[in-house]
Amino acid sequence: MAWVDYLRGIAIILVVYRHALIGIQRGNIPVPQALVNANMIFYSFRMPLFFIISGIFISGSIARRPLKKLIYTKFENLLYPYLIWAFIQVTLQILLSHYTNAERTPRDYLFILYQPKALDQFWYLPALFNSTVVYLLLKAKWHVPNWGQLLIGLGLFLLAPHIHNLSMVTDWMEFYIFFALGDSLSALFFQERSQRFLKNPLTLLAIAPVFIATELWYLYRMAGPGVGPFEFLAIALTGCFCMFVLAFRLQSWNILRFLRVLGFHSLFIYVMHVIVTAFARVILTKYLGLHNPEILLVCCIALGVTIPVILYNTLIRNNIFWFLFSLQKPSKLIHSSLAK
Repeated sequence: MAWVDYLRGIAIILVVYRHALIGIQRGNIPVPQALVNANMIFYSFRMPLFFIISGIFISGSIARRPLKKLIYTKFENLLYPYLIWAFIQVTLQILLSHYTNAERTPRDYLFILYQPKALDQFWYLPALFNSTVVYLLLKAKWHVPNWGQLLIGLGLFLLAPHIHNLSMVTDWMEFYIFFALGDSLSALFFQERSQRFLKNPLTLLAIAPVFIATELWYLYRMAGPGVGPFEFLAIALTGCFCMFVLAFRLQSWNILRFLRVLGFHSLFIYVMHVIVTAFARVILTKYLGLHNPEILLVCCIALGVTIPVILYNTLIRNNIFWFLFSLQKPSKLIHSSLAK
């Protein structure tokens, strides 16, 4: 489904944008306020979008696989890459501390087990794994209906800001409602009538000004009194809906197909992009003397999304270091597919 890869491609570029921008700021390079504002806008819907996409397919997964097998698959696809790549990233940050702007010590290895929020981007993978496991248990084992899942998600969403001690336990709570919403609305995304509505150019034309208005409101509130939980929900869902409409339009136009490639490889980009953008920033600033924030940002984003794709496909095709991505050795079918 092209629209799914378009969505993931858009979302992963926004993730790389955030971390590349933060790296530039931490390097004491002045960044225009417009770039900072754009990062704040993307933050309002970027991670909710990932959780909604994951929730859309959970019922289909339950129908195809036993519960234990499904939980193991989620461990292999989400938690295992997190454990491997968080260890690699922390190790590189310690060894290359003279070049990076992250202050790491061996104590940070413990954060992998209980405080992933302290490890740059990595909190998302255990948060998605925990959300998925809780949702699976409630839905498949205790048969909690969709409306019950949404109520639980709303309660967790309101409770999450008051709990910060153990990131591994609490990170998923804030986004569980978006996962539940994805499952609750999943049937709509596969109905022909709904897809016609989402593909309609007039739908994109109608939602665009609403999206702009809500994001400007979000910036105003963040600069002043702050955003309340229900305001954030409304803003996040508006942004997510706009991205869905955009993805369906891109599928209809069949343009920017590189986004589909990035979407397909979004997990591998996610685990590697901070390492790649950090190396790129150091080389560009310290050795090439480039300090223009706009050019730096574009270069870091471009390298941050392309190098992980190239590296992943090279390693898998040559059947080396496959354990960095999976517990299972790639099959010949995967090698044949990559060769094409």
